[in-house]
Amino acid sequence: MLANYLIGLREGLEAALVVSILVAYLVKTERSDLLPRIWVGVGIAVAVSLGFGFALFYGPRSLTFEAQEAIGGILSIVAVGLVTWMIFWMARAARSLSGELRGRIDDAADGPWFALVLVAILAVGREGLETALFLWSATEAVRDDTGTWQPLVGAALGIATAVVLGWLLYRGAIRINLAKFFTWTGAFLILVAGGVLSYGVHDLQEAGILPGLHNLAWDVSGTVDPTSWYATLLKGIFNFSPQTTVLEAVVWVLYVVPVMTLFLLSARRRSKPAPAPATHPTPVS
Repeated sequence: MLANYLIGLREGLEAALVVSILVAYLVKTERSDLLPRIWVGVGIAVAVSLGFGFALFYGPRSLTFEAQEAIGGILSIVAVGLVTWMIFWMARAARSLSGELRGRIDDAADGPWFALVLVAILAVGREGLETALFLWSATEAVRDDTGTWQPLVGAALGIATAVVLGWLLYRGAIRINLAKFFTWTGAFLILVAGGVLSYGVHDLQEAGILPGLHNLAWDVSGTVDPTSWYATLLKGIFNFSPQTTVLEAVVWVLYVVPVMTLFLLSARRRSKPAPAPATHPTPVS
């Protein structure tokens, strides 16, 4: 629940920030009559994201075991790629997001009625589809051990918290250091994504697409009780498996180490204050 709660919180807060920017700008520019178009677009985006998640969860169940594993592995890898792009994009574009969205609103407001609906669909729908895919991948990784309802409840609670925070931010009731928030949650999501990636590789091994299913890097199942609280915690957050293949371990290291390094270095560069402009003494006449 914890991992999926944080995923839902971060992704939900991104969507909530986008919606609050759209709504606040229309209200401040005295164009509140256009708000229904924004809410229609948000509703469509949410419905499409829920439908996409439903299709992911129930779609492959009638297929063979190998086909299910192949689809699960491929979609898990796609989810990791999307969430990695999202982590770096949000960290880089957070400061300019408001201005970019306002420009889109101004252009759409002068166009046909559905233009604003489309702006809201694209702005919120992207976050929703990414969230549905990544939550599905994270849920599939632990479903055999914990069932399905716990990860989904965690995600729902995270999204609900994000909606409340978004409303409070819009009302000016709270202030959040978004740079630190996205840095810490981004680093956490990289670790979660590393687990999802290794799980996807394991799925492809079980489907017979990748080799090395029985070539284990370690087997601590005799030491680590899979039913213990710490094993459940490690499995739920980082997808740790007492029996890990060599390929899973190698892929995890090759993803987490360079991605985490690049992310922390870029965060450190962004946190440095801009150098003050050079001043030249005024010549004395």
